[in-house]
Amino acid sequence: MTTGTDLLELSPVMPVVVIDDLGDAVPTARALLAGGIGVIELTLRTPVALAAIERVAAEVPDIVIGAGTVTSAGQAKQAADAGAKFLVTPGCTDTVLEAAFATGLPFLPGAGTVSEAMRLAERGLTALKFFPAEASGGVDYLKSIAGPLPALRFCPTGGITAATAPTYLALPNVGCIGGSWLTPKKLLAAKDFAAVESLAAEAAKLGA
Repeated sequence: MTTGTDLLELSPVMPVVVIDDLGDAVPTARALLAGGIGVIELTLRTPVALAAIERVAAEVPDIVIGAGTVTSAGQAKQAADAGAKFLVTPGCTDTVLEAAFATGLPFLPGAGTVSEAMRLAERGLTALKFFPAEASGGVDYLKSIAGPLPALRFCPTGGITAATAPTYLALPNVGCIGGSWLTPKKLLAAKDFAAVESLAAEAAKLGA
């Protein structure tokens, strides 16, 4: 895996995971992997996120662990140092973009407008995160920009559910989707990793 485009091919659904309890990190990753999902975007939204990435990288080597919600140059470096194999940003400033490039890791920079997507394409980035997907126009928006921006492919994230996922995945400019429904907070709080595995198994079938 060397480019952002490769990231889009790892799984039809990229789980967007928030870990509040460090002890949940490895069981969650193992449950996703057992369900057939070989990638995880672990967001940097909690104090234990970097430690969670480090633990998953060390103990679940068969899953491709990435860092999501990267919003600063410092976070990009910290995530890489923790063992993240890729980065995902919700949006992209010049500072964050340069820091992401500096890590040498593949990454999905966030874009919510045509202008943002065009600026990223000028830097040679053709695999982007579309965020927040539903709030920014969803499927209809992606359909409308496929014509003028035919070289770009997206991982739409934000507000997508298991029910709406197939509609997104049917679009030619969508490589995969980001989904938080695979690891809902209530299941992780209940330590119900069997349920997480079941949700992952259902999500893995979306690409069939």
